[in-house]
Amino acid sequence: MFDHLVKSNNLELEMKDHGLNLPEDLDFIKKLIEGLSDPNAVQWPYNCRPKEKSFLYEIVANKSNGIDVDKFDYFARDCYHLGMKNNVDHLRFMQLTRVCEVDGLNHICSRDKEVGNLYDMFYTRNCLHRRAYQHRVNKIIEYMIAEAFLEADGHIKIEGSKRQMFTLSTAIDDMEAYTKLTDHVFEQILHSSSTDLADAKKILEKIISRKHYKFLGEIRPGPIPTKKVIGELEKELAALDFIVLVTTFDYGMKDKDPIKNVYFYSKRNPDTAFKITKDQVSKLLPECFSEQLIGVYSKKTDDQSLKAARNHLDQWCEDKGLPNLQYGDTATP
Repeated sequence: MFDHLVKSNNLELEMKDHGLNLPEDLDFIKKLIEGLSDPNAVQWPYNCRPKEKSFLYEIVANKSNGIDVDKFDYFARDCYHLGMKNNVDHLRFMQLTRVCEVDGLNHICSRDKEVGNLYDMFYTRNCLHRRAYQHRVNKIIEYMIAEAFLEADGHIKIEGSKRQMFTLSTAIDDMEAYTKLTDHVFEQILHSSSTDLADAKKILEKIISRKHYKFLGEIRPGPIPTKKVIGELEKELAALDFIVLVTTFDYGMKDKDPIKNVYFYSKRNPDTAFKITKDQVSKLLPECFSEQLIGVYSKKTDDQSLKAARNHLDQWCEDKGLPNLQYGDTATP
């Protein structure tokens, strides 16, 4: 996509005028977006910058611990629009950051007194996922949009490069076609009079009129492997117009504590990097850094069907030895 944007907007000359060395700096920008894939590689994998500049690959997409400007950006944006307090002071973080060498590589290191604030940052990330990104309403709308687009796939043609035509699902193979997948596609289906798009249109109309598929409840799988629970649920409930969606909450590193991968420095020894264990910070920090919830939804919305569905799920959970199903409101989520 980056290559396509540069080429289609004739940016190469503009970049050269601003002192960029092409194509080396273009490769460097793409690697910054991609992040450092293997910092422990025997040979330095990048030609666009020397090994001494390894810390640069932790600025945009930090694959080691997730602390990067991408996160600072969407925290500020989304906390503002959700009316949440953004407890991440990126200016303070940058003021208290320096580069230190660790095992032959230079890393971005934070001041030791900032470790509590970094834990707060990951907690804020978790809150954003719970309140917005993976809220149960957001999850089912995302599912319904995907369902509508699958119904419409093959009936909407998008012109790409060399006048080649693509469907919604194949447009990703051609960047010129892919850039045309905007909100217009949603509106095109919604306002279409084509019989080919009738089923997709009905689904989108349900979203617009807030007639979402009903949220029945969620299951906390506990020690039982989640994939096993999901497989059994889907097998037993698929024929009953049920939808099973999995939500994962974590601190950005799956079940790992991201602070374990952060290097710190002290005021006394500013050039020496070290790590801080969770027990050195507080006894009130979480023991588990990942949680999965299994949400169950129904396409049938009448009271009788919903009551029967919940009774079925209650019995299923009891038979499997799972915790009781946690119900949502009986109204549409």
